[in-house]
Amino acid sequence: MKIHTTKDRRVRIGLRQRKRISGTAERPRLRVFRSDSHIYAQVIDDLTGTTLVSAASTEPALKEQLGGPARPGNTAGAQVLGRTIAERLREKGITRVVFDRGGFLYHGRVKAVAEAAREAGLEF
Repeated sequence: MKIHTTKDRRVRIGLRQRKRISGTAERPRLRVFRSDSHIYAQVIDDLTGTTLVSAASTEPALKEQLGGPARPGNTAGAQVLGRTIAERLREKGITRVVFDRGGFLYHGRVKAVAEAAREAGLEF
């Protein structure tokens, strides 16, 4: 795969990571995707190919919390998303996950999601 754009680079890094990262039923994969204006997270069991839990800054339930300083496209909004995904996972009885940054650098909003999820009780 030739790298022509920054998206190509991110996809290539993501594929390289996925060689080593795999989610199971006991320890699913927490996948993070960020766009310019929103951030998304989903928890995937790769053995069955199913999404167990998902959260996005576009959801109406989260839009109420994303007012004021927390916006869908900033780190405060990413922290809200991280806490939400951790709460939904704990309701399902899952406390351990594998973090998949999806080819993005572990910095900024991606890091904020991970740290907020850890503070809310997830282990990874």
